[in-house]
Amino acid sequence: MTAEAIAGHQDETLRRNAVGLPDVLFTSVTTMAPAAGAAFSITVGALFAGGALSAGVVIALAGCLCTALSIGQMAKHLPTAGGMYTYIARGLGTKVGFLAGWGFDFAYPLVVPLVSVLFGSILGSTLNAHFGWSYALWWPIGAIFCVALVGSLNYFGLQVSTRFGIILGSFEILVMIALSITLIVSAGSRNTFAVFTTHYATVPGFKGMSGIIAGSVYGVLAFIGFDAAAPLAEETRNPRRNVGRAVVGSCLLVGLFYVLTTYAATVYFGPNRFVEFYTAGNGNPWNLMATAVWGVGWVFLFIAFLNSNAACSNGGGCAAARCVWAMGRIRVIPKAFGRTQPRFRSPYVAVIAIFGIGLILTLWLGEQYGPTTAFALVGTLITGAILPIYIAVNISCIVYYWRERRGEFNWFLHLIIPVLGIALFVPGFFTGLGIPVFKFISKLSYPLNLAGPIIIAWYVIGVGLMIYFSIRHPDRIRDTGKVFIESEEPELAESAS
Repeated sequence: MTAEAIAGHQDETLRRNAVGLPDVLFTSVTTMAPAAGAAFSITVGALFAGGALSAGVVIALAGCLCTALSIGQMAKHLPTAGGMYTYIARGLGTKVGFLAGWGFDFAYPLVVPLVSVLFGSILGSTLNAHFGWSYALWWPIGAIFCVALVGSLNYFGLQVSTRFGIILGSFEILVMIALSITLIVSAGSRNTFAVFTTHYATVPGFKGMSGIIAGSVYGVLAFIGFDAAAPLAEETRNPRRNVGRAVVGSCLLVGLFYVLTTYAATVYFGPNRFVEFYTAGNGNPWNLMATAVWGVGWVFLFIAFLNSNAACSNGGGCAAARCVWAMGRIRVIPKAFGRTQPRFRSPYVAVIAIFGIGLILTLWLGEQYGPTTAFALVGTLITGAILPIYIAVNISCIVYYWRERRGEFNWFLHLIIPVLGIALFVPGFFTGLGIPVFKFISKLSYPLNLAGPIIIAWYVIGVGLMIYFSIRHPDRIRDTGKVFIESEEPELAESAS
């Protein structure tokens, strides 16, 4: 069965061979928001790892790279806009695959309000601090601008939106690398590789490896988004090769970027007092350091932060729209979501819905709780919803290769690597939701503690829909495991006949 048969019209397909490896690579890179991740996510880990946070980032990189490798192995044989939900459907069954798609359709659209509210907050606070302009006026203006710009780019198709991502992503990375090199040079004799050992892991109650591991969890959270290339498979040239390369390559590149930036911040600020880094500069220590070493050059960092959030919204929106489109195509959500724009071949209904709802959530949550708290709440929701999917895709890699591709099964790639990926994401899941399984996890306060019940409610609805479709339309649930490029894989086609 082809995608055209499912959609009902050939015009409802996405544009084949629209983008290449650089485009999908930067989609994953920018969805991780490298500049914002380095400045606002990883730094939380300093409260536990202290001056050894760089070592924690190395551990986070290793764990996330394991999951990226699992995704890459699945992408070799399952190139589809369904991405993660198709991988999980083929590994753990189509019902679980449906729930994964349901969770993905909750988590990834939330990237839009997550970074749009932060875009507005960074703009408003900077204009207020330097020019005395009203924060209350300018944060929503900035947020609306971010949503409108990125939503428009997504509407005009993947080629336009990915080119935008390459430009913005390159700028934010180059600025942060330049600043990091400046900090390393300025640190002079304070440069030391001891920050990659337990020597500076001296936070009371978290000394040694316990502090490094606790810090690594916050590094893991900064990597969320490396899988964003997966749903772009049906528009990518040679997707069986390029999607996997993009997922693994983006994780490795951004991971090395995080190691560099964290090391630079540690040796410049001082590893002995790095536990204070998170609260320095009124919660924006990177701006503090940029002003110290670059003077008015802090403006470049300010632009890089704005770029990072806009590019992240773009990458997350691209991935979310394709997964929503894929679920509309198989009619487990309203089939209108499976439509594409005739000229640009973009999933325009999904794009309009994602960015329209994203704008409403951005403004409502920002006004209800304040932009900073709104950012934290949405980030908590994304973390709690997406990490179980990462864990499931690691398990799926093991099962899929053992059951469907036994001849290719490799004990290292298809067992040890996925298990290592699971091992790191489990503590990340509990940390993200504030479930105190480990002593470094703090319970979440209101409104962040709303995330757990909201996620549970979303998945309960998903279970209800799964039961409904299993009884009334079992073929639609089965379609979560299908690949709609060229032809079905031989073993799937044979089993369906």
